[in-house]
Amino acid sequence: MMERLTEGIKHLLIINILLFIAPKIVDFDLQNLFALHFPESPDFGIWQYATYMFMHSQTGIFHILFNMYALWAFGTPLEQMWGKKKFLFYYLSVGVGAALIYTLVNYIQFNSFYENLIALGITQSELSQILEIRTQVYDGYFLELCEEILKKNPSLTPESINPNLLVEINRFYHTPAVGASGAVYGILVAFGMSFPNAKLGLIFIPVPIAAKYFIPGIILIDLFSGITGFSIFGSNIAHFAHVGGALVGFLIFNYWKKNPFKRWD
Repeated sequence: MMERLTEGIKHLLIINILLFIAPKIVDFDLQNLFALHFPESPDFGIWQYATYMFMHSQTGIFHILFNMYALWAFGTPLEQMWGKKKFLFYYLSVGVGAALIYTLVNYIQFNSFYENLIALGITQSELSQILEIRTQVYDGYFLELCEEILKKNPSLTPESINPNLLVEINRFYHTPAVGASGAVYGILVAFGMSFPNAKLGLIFIPVPIAAKYFIPGIILIDLFSGITGFSIFGSNIAHFAHVGGALVGFLIFNYWKKNPFKRWD
């Protein structure tokens, strides 16, 4: 059943589409400016906690298509129920909340990894050299630097550290997060709590499943992937942003349920 395009969702769709097209046609790195960077990265800006959710991967169209479809399909009945202002407040709140939780988890993981490398014998100066190189294509110079650092630390055997981890810590430090997925997961939670018996399904699941089972299942898969690093949905997915958006959405929805107030029209 096709739902009419509500005002709030229409505005969100327009902003997301414009910011998906803009980096392809303007002579300015909007993607880097608005994406969410690691807090210690020189590219980090506090505004990115809000702007990242309007940016999407430039390597293909599937990322933005999936998020915008989910926003429309699950967000429309919520905006019709809540009103435009309340819906937009919820959407933006869960998006920012998802980014904060994602950053917190990344910060804890990064610092744990960093301290482990120091304990194994790599110096802070050597790690700084690794982190100063901003690249997504690891050229000969970068790989030679990693090999040189490892050779200077004979305690770093293949059993104690995989040389590729120096590549990974650089990627972790410099790879930004983009996408509306965190906010969309908050929308999914609110939809599931509002319409628990609605039947949902995926292309590869032929039997529709009630939202009260389907949505928690998707969130648990993301939590599993975030903890283990094994992702059934592909690589480069910010699983803890998804889980964070779901958690913040659950908290806000429950607060509103216990403290009801009228629509925000």
